[in-house]
Amino acid sequence: MRVGIGYDIHALKKGRKFILGGVEIPFSKGLSGHSDGDVLLHAIVDAVLGAAAEGDIGDYFSDQDERNKGMNSLLFIRKAAGILKKKKLKISNIDAVVIAESPRLSGHKEGMKKVIAKAFGISPAQVGIKAKTNEGFGALGKNQAIACFAVVSLKGS
Repeated sequence: MRVGIGYDIHALKKGRKFILGGVEIPFSKGLSGHSDGDVLLHAIVDAVLGAAAEGDIGDYFSDQDERNKGMNSLLFIRKAAGILKKKKLKISNIDAVVIAESPRLSGHKEGMKKVIAKAFGISPAQVGIKAKTNEGFGALGKNQAIACFAVVSLKGS
């Protein structure tokens, strides 16, 4: 078994769509970033790449490359899934914690699980997503940013 951990954080910014876990969620701000800023997918991709010993998201999708500007982060997932297939590795499970004061994510977690599972070709039962607040502390607690931690376990060669 292989295990990887991923982390990402992006500031909240007016004038952008709020996309998390591949799902657009109505909110007054969106996540800033070179791509669509989807911290959940970015953390998961880093966890997958780490578990596969294949570097990190920046090795494949540099924020210095204009071709990645505004890119849908599901493309990052597809790249990571292709790497797993090539290495004959399969996801056992994904577990993620999103840290956000708002918007409330409870009504969106199942949709995110389905999108992530479909992108990796696994069951939604293999994807865990939790949402926590930062209890008012720091940039996360002041609703200036959203962060995510993800852990992935892989099986195979």
